[in-house]
Amino acid sequence: MSTLGVLGLGSYSTLFYIKTLNAMYNKKYGGFSTCPFKLLNVDFDAINKLLPNTSNALDTIVKTHLNTLDALKVDNILVPNITLHETIDRLQIKTNVIHAIQETISKIKGNNHVNVTIFGTLYTMQSNYLTSQFTAQSINIVKASDADMQLIDNLRIAVYNGDANPKQLNIFNDLLIKYTKNGIVVLACTELSVINTSNSKLVYDMARIQIQAAIKSI
Repeated sequence: MSTLGVLGLGSYSTLFYIKTLNAMYNKKYGGFSTCPFKLLNVDFDAINKLLPNTSNALDTIVKTHLNTLDALKVDNILVPNITLHETIDRLQIKTNVIHAIQETISKIKGNNHVNVTIFGTLYTMQSNYLTSQFTAQSINIVKASDADMQLIDNLRIAVYNGDANPKQLNIFNDLLIKYTKNGIVVLACTELSVINTSNSKLVYDMARIQIQAAIKSI
């Protein structure tokens, strides 16, 4: 059995990942089974202060944490933060890091989808990093309107702060319907994964896809 390592990055996202890991593992193996993994919980504040931009300082912190997790003799590493993958891409890590973006692209291409709209933080939706990963694989990015991107980011912040209201949640579901009319929607933010209740095959939840890959690796 391969050993999974999880980098703990803030209680909100980490607890979601742990809960989902256990739920998916139990669904697969039944009984009272829970997902076996090694958790390295770090001070997310030091990392969060440097996000979303990349920097040498961020590289150093992240590489130190991943090397510490590697020293625990894990075979695969799960990082519960999509934005950090831009930093991870530049680092030389011995242990395999389960890449949320690559796993999602593989799933999209396997289902022959062409048009994708990304829902995430305002930075994620506007930056070149994520879109370039998709376009390099001949996947077309259909950007949400500026107004819709702002609505999505406002909701993401509200979810993080624990005060998202029913009106915002309804708007989110309406936006999913709107942007899946001519393609698929990729959720690239943990806060959006938390509130995602869609059963549509046209909604790709990056966090859950990443977690599914982690379960398969064990």
